[in-house]
Amino acid sequence: MNFNFHVPVNLFFGCGELNNLHERNLPGNKALLVISNGKSARANGYLDRTIEQLSRAGVAYRLFDKVEPNPLKSTVMEGVRTAKENSCDFVLALGGGSVMDAAKAMASMITNEGDIWDYIAFGKGGKKELKNPPLPLVCISTTAGTGSEIDNGAVITNPETNEKTAFFGGFPVLSIVDPELMTSVPAKQTAYQGFDALFHSTEAYIAANANLMSDMFARAAIENVGKYLAKAISTPNDKEARSAMAFANSMSGFVMCVGACTSEHSLEHALSAYHQDLPHGAGLIMISKAYYAHLIEKHACDQRFIDMAKFLGMENATKPQDFLTMLDKLQKDCGVDNLKMSDYGISEDELTKMAENAKECMGFLFNFDRVDLTVDDCVQIYKNSYK
Repeated sequence: MNFNFHVPVNLFFGCGELNNLHERNLPGNKALLVISNGKSARANGYLDRTIEQLSRAGVAYRLFDKVEPNPLKSTVMEGVRTAKENSCDFVLALGGGSVMDAAKAMASMITNEGDIWDYIAFGKGGKKELKNPPLPLVCISTTAGTGSEIDNGAVITNPETNEKTAFFGGFPVLSIVDPELMTSVPAKQTAYQGFDALFHSTEAYIAANANLMSDMFARAAIENVGKYLAKAISTPNDKEARSAMAFANSMSGFVMCVGACTSEHSLEHALSAYHQDLPHGAGLIMISKAYYAHLIEKHACDQRFIDMAKFLGMENATKPQDFLTMLDKLQKDCGVDNLKMSDYGISEDELTKMAENAKECMGFLFNFDRVDLTVDDCVQIYKNSYK
C-alpha cells in the first residue's frame, strides 16, 4: 500500500461560516471575485454577503460573473485578462464546482504565459508545465457536488476541439463550506450534485489504486449520500441533511487527493464535451447503472461492490448486484431514475465518437480501472444507458 496525502487547504466547515470570512487570513488586497453567469449568487444574497465580508476585511474586489455550468476555455482566459487589467492579487470563487474549477484555472494562468490549452496534458493539449505558482485561491462552496474546494484539479471544456478534460493547478489556500448556502439549491440540481459526489467516491472505492486512506474518505461519503441525499431533496431547509451532504462532498474532494476516479467520469465528460447543456451529474446518473453492471459482470472487485451496497444501507448485502439494487433505489428516491440522453440532444449515432473521445481526452482515468474497457465496451455502456 502506498499513498501520498498532501492537502494544504485551510478548511472551515459549518453552518454560518461565511459570516466569519472577514476574520480569516485572506491572501491579498484585491480579489478577482468569480461567480457563475446565473442568478443564484445574487438572488440568494450570497454575493452581497461575500462583498460585505471582503469590505470588513479591507479587501477590494473585481467581479467576474461569466462562468458557465461546464466552464469554457475562453471564459477562463477572459477571467485571466480581467484579473490582470485590474491588478488582482488573489482569486475568490463563490459557487459550485464549475465556478471553483474555472477560478482554479484562472489562478494558474494569471501567473503563466499563453493559453490554458498549452498546459493541458491530455488530448490535443500542449502538455507544457506551469513555470510559476498560481495566485492564491479562496473557495466558498455553495453546492455539494464536486469537492473542488479541497483538491487541485479542474475540468475545462474546449468547444473548438470537443475536449472536456482535466487541468491541474494549485490547491485552494482557504476554503469555506457553509451548508446554509446550499439550502437554496433546487431539488434537481441537489440530486445531480449529490450523485456527482457519490460517484467520485464509488469510483475511488473500486479503483485499482484504492488504499486504506481513500477507502476511509470514500466510505464516509457513500454512507452520508445514501442516508441524506433524498432528505436534502425533499426537505431542502433541513440543515442536518444539508450538512451531511456538504460533508460527503468534501470527503469526495479528499478522495481525489489520495485516490482517483475511474473511466465513468471519462465517459460522462465525453457526453458533455459535445453537449454543453448536459449537467455533469445528470450525465453520470444516465450511464451509472450500465457502467457498474459491466464491471460487476466482469467480476472487477466483487467484495467492494458488496461493501458499497452495505454503505448505501443494505446491511445484509451478499452479492455485487446488491449495489445496483441500492443505486437504482437511491435514484428513484431522488427522482432521477428516468433521465434521457435524447432529452439533451444526444443521438445514438454519436456514441462511437464519444467513446473514442473519452479514451483520447480522459484516457488517464482508464488506467485506474481494474478491468480494461475497450472502445467497444464504452459504446455498449452508452447503448445500454440510452433512452
